[in-house]
Amino acid sequence: QVQLVESGGGSVQPGESLRLSCAASGSIVSIPAMGWYRQAPGKQRELVASITITSGVTNYADDVKGRFTISKDNAKNTGYLQMNSLKPEDTAVYSCQARIMTATRRFLEVWGQGTLVTVSS
Repeated sequence: QVQLVESGGGSVQPGESLRLSCAASGSIVSIPAMGWYRQAPGKQRELVASITITSGVTNYADDVKGRFTISKDNAKNTGYLQMNSLKPEDTAVYSCQARIMTATRRFLEVWGQGTLVTVSS
């Protein structure tokens, strides 16, 4: 069984920073790609950032470019989302998603349970 567990969410004031973590566990051979999504109240889920491990290519939503940074520690099977200069409109439940190759050489698309980020003065 493969699972993702996010951590690092919380309540901060505008302009502050948070770092979200996404730890993968289970029979994992590799994690070729990972993404962070968010869903604000009353809105659809949107892709915030993604990373392709083999190429190192990252992509960001326009409204987080220059503020958020996605990264991954392959040795720890853990992904991160560093969020700086947070704004109230960044308030949402953030979820990580990963494409994982298992020990049986199957590819799975796995989601974490989500972590709440609240930005408010």
